[in-house]
Amino acid sequence: MNSKSNAQAMETEKIPRLLAQLAIPAVVAQIINLLYNIVDRIYIGHIPGVGAAALTGVGLFTPILMLINAFAMLAGSGGAPRAAISMGKKDNKTAEKILGNCFAILMLMAAALTVIFFTFAPQLLTMFGASDKTLPYGVDYSRIYILGSIFVLIVMGMNPFITTQGFAKINMMTTVIGAVINIILDPIFIFVFHLGVKGAALATVLSQAVGAIWILRFLSGKKTILHLKKENFKLQKEIILPCLALGISTFVMLSTESILSISFTSSLSRYGGDLAVGAMTIITSVSQLATLPLQGICQGGQPIMSYNYGAGNRNRVKKAFFTQFTVCTIFTGCFWLIMLLFPKMFAGIFSNNTELITYTAWALRIYMAGIFSLGFQVACQQSFMALGQAKVSLLLACLRKLILLIPLIFILPHFIQNKVFAVFLAEPISDILAAIITTSTFFSRFNKILDRK
Repeated sequence: MNSKSNAQAMETEKIPRLLAQLAIPAVVAQIINLLYNIVDRIYIGHIPGVGAAALTGVGLFTPILMLINAFAMLAGSGGAPRAAISMGKKDNKTAEKILGNCFAILMLMAAALTVIFFTFAPQLLTMFGASDKTLPYGVDYSRIYILGSIFVLIVMGMNPFITTQGFAKINMMTTVIGAVINIILDPIFIFVFHLGVKGAALATVLSQAVGAIWILRFLSGKKTILHLKKENFKLQKEIILPCLALGISTFVMLSTESILSISFTSSLSRYGGDLAVGAMTIITSVSQLATLPLQGICQGGQPIMSYNYGAGNRNRVKKAFFTQFTVCTIFTGCFWLIMLLFPKMFAGIFSNNTELITYTAWALRIYMAGIFSLGFQVACQQSFMALGQAKVSLLLACLRKLILLIPLIFILPHFIQNKVFAVFLAEPISDILAAIITTSTFFSRFNKILDRK
């Protein structure tokens, strides 16, 4: 699809069909991207003799992993809507400058993060709750992954620019190629070459490297609308600062996931030991089955809203939002029901340890009790970003985790006798409260935002 037909589709195609064309490949890509995070853990959890300890150790790397992802999306989620708005104004030159500046800032981030996290990985993992038994596995996995973090930043930071141009299938292929390679290499490195958690990390890094090469070849090729050019790599504050300002809300959402993971693991380590921490490792992976498809749906809706907002097409912006909102709420409602009915099935995917499976199934029902409300919150919060509303998006990104969830993790155990239950209960309470506040805020401001255009 060329630039003219993409632009025409954004302005004239029926919204449900257009959302499906953009969101379905994005959702598939997010689900496949999920394999990067969970396939390693599935194989690691089944390593004979040490599976449970190795799984817990690798799970303690989650806060660092989330911080790497957060920095990638700081550029990607902030730059892509800005580029789409510029494209809606028929200003592709500025959109290309945004693309080049975001790529340059990603490279600077990659260099800094690699040095810092590689150097301090043992100390950080210990701070996150690693025991003498689990720390070696965490260090082995994390240091190899960190050395390949540049590829993660390229894949996560540049892929939104592909979707925002209307090339959702190319975005999907990036993750399909990487995931297939990861799935093939994981059992070979872990079990055939007997590399254990090191093999899992190596397989992930190599698969991400292939994905990064695929993206760079596309953005430098003939099919793309916006081209990655060296002359646009020079950082310009008037270009990069608005992108970072808009992306800060996604950065906060993902980086607070890191703080959240630390809060959960430290509290659960204190009240429930390695078994509770192992359960949380599994729960974190399962919860991504909800959050990543939601991100995919919103990735499909974002360019439609951003482009038409830039073009001044008020009615199409509203139609795109309500279509996205409906799909998100139906999805999370179905997911909520499945989690409550079949928690043991999902726990069993990650381990063959009977005690860990039983414990995780109990915890999953508590943790997922409010997941039905996540669709409301994510659809509204991501729509604020699509409309360039950086400040309110940032505030709402802080609400669920920083203002509600993290304090509740530490407060509730003082009022409930079963302290592990109290820690897990913090999740559904914050989910529901955040959804109510975010949804009411969005609907009270939506028309005012559109009237400003």
